[in-house]
Amino acid sequence: MAQTITEQIFSRRVGHDVRPGDVVVAPVDFVFSHDGNRPQPLETFRSMGGVQVFDPSKVAMFLDHAPNVHTPAVAEMHRRMREFAEEQGITLFPAGRGISHQVLPEEGYALPGRIIVGSDSHTCTAGALNLLATGVGSTDLAVAMMLGKLWFKVPPTIRFQLEGALPVGVFSKDLVLHLIALVGVDGATYRAVEFHGPAIGGLGMDARMTVTNMAVEMGAKFGIMEADDVTRRWLRQRSLDDSGAVDSDPGAEYEAVHQVDAGALVPVVAEPPTPDRVRPAADLGGVAIQQATIGTSANGQLDDLRAAARVLEGHHFAPGVKVYITAASQRAYLAARREGLVDLFLDAGAVIGTPGCSGCTGASGFGVPADGETMITSANRNFIGRTGNSLAEIYLASPATVMASAIAGSITDPRPFLTPSRSVGAA
Repeated sequence: MAQTITEQIFSRRVGHDVRPGDVVVAPVDFVFSHDGNRPQPLETFRSMGGVQVFDPSKVAMFLDHAPNVHTPAVAEMHRRMREFAEEQGITLFPAGRGISHQVLPEEGYALPGRIIVGSDSHTCTAGALNLLATGVGSTDLAVAMMLGKLWFKVPPTIRFQLEGALPVGVFSKDLVLHLIALVGVDGATYRAVEFHGPAIGGLGMDARMTVTNMAVEMGAKFGIMEADDVTRRWLRQRSLDDSGAVDSDPGAEYEAVHQVDAGALVPVVAEPPTPDRVRPAADLGGVAIQQATIGTSANGQLDDLRAAARVLEGHHFAPGVKVYITAASQRAYLAARREGLVDLFLDAGAVIGTPGCSGCTGASGFGVPADGETMITSANRNFIGRTGNSLAEIYLASPATVMASAIAGSITDPRPFLTPSRSVGAA
C-alpha cells in the first residue's frame, strides 16, 4: 500500500499500516514545554496525578518566550519550572539559550522518522528534518510527559510540488507566504503538508525550517520534507543518525497537489491581520514604517542574519525607524558575532535582543510597538496585538525585505540592494 511520509512514520510506530482518519496511540520520541503556556504543563501534570515523567532523557523545558525575565511573574514562573526540572531530572534550557524550535535540531533531538510533541504551535518546524512534529495543548502535553505516548488522528496529506529555483532577492519566507496565500490560513487544517521539488532541494536547512515553521499558518498538523542529500549532510556534519529517513511512496494518495513555479516568485509581504494577505513588496512602497524586527523562530537563524547583513552593508537606517534584531539561539548569535554581523547591526543602531522569542510576542517584553505605529517583521504571525499592542499594524516579510524597509523607511523590495554574488544562501 503506497503511503505518504506521515502515514509511513505512524505505521512504523504503531506496528501496522494506517490510513487517513485512523485514530492511533503512538509512542513519542521527545516531549517539551516552554514558559509561554497557561496553564503550565507541569501544573496540569500535577493535577492529573503525575509523579514522574516517562523518561527524563526524552523530556525538556525551555525558558524561551520571556528570555528577558521582565516581570516578577515571569521570574516566579521560571523558578517553578527550574524546580520541576531538577525534581524530575529533565533538561531545562535557560533563558538566553534560544527558541525550542531552533535548539531541538542543534541538540540532536530532531532526527528523521521521529515523533515530537511540544507545547508550542510552531513545533512543526522540526519537520524540515523528515519527522513528525506538532504542537499540542497543556493537557495532551502532560499526558505525553507521563506516558510517553499520545493519541493522534492520522491526517490526510497535501503535497506542494515546488519547481525551479528561487530568484535573487526571493527567499524561503517569500515562498512559504506565497503558499499560505495559495490555500488560505485554514486551507490545510489538520492536514499533513509535504514540501517537494527542486526549489526545496536548493535550500539550506535554515531556510527549510522557515517553510515548515509556517506550515501551521495554513492550519497544518505537520509540515514535513523528505530526507535528501542536504538533510543527510547536515546530520552527518553533526554526527547525528539519519537511519530513520522516510520518503513518500510512488503512487501515495494526496488530498491535493499544488504545483508552483518558484522561479516566478517575487519578494512579498503579508498585510495585517493574517499571513495569507500577501502582496508583492514592490506594490507596498508607499507604506511608511516606524519599526523593523528581525528574528523569531521563523527567521532568526544564522542564514537569516546573513541575509539581513547583506542588505544593510553600506547603508543606514532611515531616520525615525527602530530596528530590533534577535538570533533564535545562542549558537546562532555566537556564530553571527564571529562573522562580524552583530557589530554591523550595532554600528547601524539596531537593538540586539536576548536569544529566544524576543520580539515575537508582546509577552517577551522586547520590541513592543507604540500606538499607531506600523512595523515590519520576519516573524510568523501578524495577528492584531501579536507583538503587544493591538493599536499597531504588523506586516510580515523576509529578513532581507525587513532590512531593506528599515533602510528606506517604508516597505521596500530588497532586490535593488542585492546582487547575485551577495544573495547566495537564501534564508
